[in-house]
Amino acid sequence: MPPVTSRPADAASVLCSLRAPTAGTVYDLSTGWWRHMPTFGGYPRFEVVTYNSPHGQRVDRRFPFAEPAANEAEFGYVSELVSGSLHTGTHIDALCHVTCGADDEWHGAVPAGEALGDYGARRDDAAELAPIIGRGVLLDIPRTLGLDALPPEFGIGEEHLSRAAEAAGVTLTPSDIVLVRTGQMRYWPDVERIAELCGGSGVALDGAEWLVAQGVRYVGADTMSFEVRPSATPGNPLPVHVLLLQQHGVHIMEWVDCEALAADAVATFLFVGLPLTISGGTGSPLRPVAVV
Repeated sequence: MPPVTSRPADAASVLCSLRAPTAGTVYDLSTGWWRHMPTFGGYPRFEVVTYNSPHGQRVDRRFPFAEPAANEAEFGYVSELVSGSLHTGTHIDALCHVTCGADDEWHGAVPAGEALGDYGARRDDAAELAPIIGRGVLLDIPRTLGLDALPPEFGIGEEHLSRAAEAAGVTLTPSDIVLVRTGQMRYWPDVERIAELCGGSGVALDGAEWLVAQGVRYVGADTMSFEVRPSATPGNPLPVHVLLLQQHGVHIMEWVDCEALAADAVATFLFVGLPLTISGGTGSPLRPVAVV
């Protein structure tokens, strides 16, 4: 198995972050996962089906019902088959997720034609995602602007992010995990209502450049695509993904539920997120928590 090498936090910052919580309150920042849940249109639907059942085992006379005398207790079990994209619900992007240029290069100028096989990426994949432990910072843009949620296609620029940080009394550091709230999760999982009331709002290119300048290791948002849609950059449909993932190796988390943190006006917290280290995967489902 490939080593976990994706920008792990240093020991000093981890220990400092672990000392931060004082109330012991835990916030679940994930969407949850269920059959046919909302997802990006370019991905397969998330599917959960029963693979083994006690009834089927009895009918087919399979283990543990193959030999009745050996199973007088009538023990049975249930198992399932799960399929779908690793970018379903709350998730994190691996570095192999986004390519750019004629050679389809992902971060580090790695050509997909050389590093992508029939069973997924052979490097820079989800298997290299490190545990994420550090100070989390919520930049609540609607709160800063006096709104419940941002309007559709609102681009969050440097000015908005810096104002939100100032309003929260936070100075970003390179070890921070920064979450940007648009308010879209107020309406989750009603994606039609999200599209109508606030769809497309997200981080603009100058906002992403500001985050890179702060040196942050991870960013996330309560949206499907993190960045503002449609793109305002001619000839580039997802310029923020290219800047963060492909050019600078900054991992992106999407569909992060910040609503409970925002309701309690929490600005900083201990962030813990453990990606699934799936070989070949372009990302991983994530159940992040915030502890205050």
